[in-house]
Amino acid sequence: MTNRYAIILAAGQGTRMKSKLYKVLHPVLGKPMVQHVLEQVQVVGPEDIVTVVGFGSDKVKDHLGEACKFVLQEEQLGTGHAVMQAEELLQDKEGTTIVVCGDTPLITGETFQQLFDHHEKEGSKATILTAKAPNPSGYGRVIRNEKGNVERIVEHKDASSDELLVDEINTGTYCFDNKALFEALKEVSNDNAQGEYYLPDVIEILKNKSEKVSAFLTSNFDETLGVNDRIALAQAEKTMKLRINEQHMRNGVTIIDPENTYIQPEVVIEQDVVIYPGTIINGPSIIKENAIIGPNSEIANCEVGRDTVIKQSVATDSKIGERVNIGPFAHIRPNATIGDEVKIGNFVEIKKTEIGEGSKVSHLSYIGDALVGSNVNVGCGTITVNYDGKNKYLTTIEDDTFIGCNSNLVAPVTIGKGSYVAAGSTITKDVPTDALSVARARQENKEGYASRLKNRLKDK
Repeated sequence: MTNRYAIILAAGQGTRMKSKLYKVLHPVLGKPMVQHVLEQVQVVGPEDIVTVVGFGSDKVKDHLGEACKFVLQEEQLGTGHAVMQAEELLQDKEGTTIVVCGDTPLITGETFQQLFDHHEKEGSKATILTAKAPNPSGYGRVIRNEKGNVERIVEHKDASSDELLVDEINTGTYCFDNKALFEALKEVSNDNAQGEYYLPDVIEILKNKSEKVSAFLTSNFDETLGVNDRIALAQAEKTMKLRINEQHMRNGVTIIDPENTYIQPEVVIEQDVVIYPGTIINGPSIIKENAIIGPNSEIANCEVGRDTVIKQSVATDSKIGERVNIGPFAHIRPNATIGDEVKIGNFVEIKKTEIGEGSKVSHLSYIGDALVGSNVNVGCGTITVNYDGKNKYLTTIEDDTFIGCNSNLVAPVTIGKGSYVAAGSTITKDVPTDALSVARARQENKEGYASRLKNRLKDK
């Protein structure tokens, strides 16, 4: 296999997006378009990836980090001019270079691989990635001769009536013999209405030198969508969402309503998981077999164990065990570890807390910065008072304890194994093992006081 290189064109401002956000940073399923492109290009294993940046270059660099090299296109003078900026890094290298736009987030690594393979098998100097468009209006047409070889690319506005009938279009993605690419770019002119240097002109230059130019026809037109406005952005989101959901369903996942389920590409979901509508699963989350997620739940960067149920809740950056029940309307905040067979009920918030096997926090409680043992029952309205305005402190609740309703556990504090905290208590000192702690004012009943109070109110 020859050496492979990649150039990602990501310098355009994207005025049609009508946004302060740099065009290629607009997200599709929560990830910037250009990052999708980079990750799929990486599938083919190029030795070097060069991203051409312009507007918003620092933000693009921040997102892509060290995964590629960067060159700056200071003036936006066309796609050919953009590729020229990579000349210093690539011009002397032997091999094949793919050029792809950073606003085409749907093209898969498999398609890139097929394009490379076709180009190298044909021994071409240039290969165009083409597709059959249901409505080719506005696209450049790929004109082939009787042998099926590419004769030229003709823009829509320049096409004859017969050429307009051609439905094979230029997607804007190419493979080139690397040295031939940069030699031809030296001959590209900006003698046109826009005064720009166009990359497709390289095709014509190579043809005039009797070099072989081929085309690889992808079977999936939807992959080639370029995002130039918010309408296309929504279409890209929908296409990628359904593609990912279909893959999971083929692998044995039940998705009740694929149109209303959003799963990012990194998510791993095992067989016999059931996902209800309105669910969003982000980041490198893992959902183990037989789990039930949703409806209307959001999971981000979590591991969810087998047979666990999460209903109408949010979980982030946490590990959730097996046979756990969460929700409805619970919030699992970062750095929580939920043990097996735990119950986290409605309107419960868990933050930076470890909860042991079989424990229950059933409703209307906040448990933060805590270590909760096994078989603990936390009553309704319990709060770990973990913050003094400057520092956070740890609450430890040992195994087999019972925390009564509406208790405040003022950290740092330890509730000993097997102990009871009476309802309505505010605990400020450690509770010994096997103790009952009552920390509330003694009840006093004043007979007849209610009537006297009512009479005073009437007299006012």
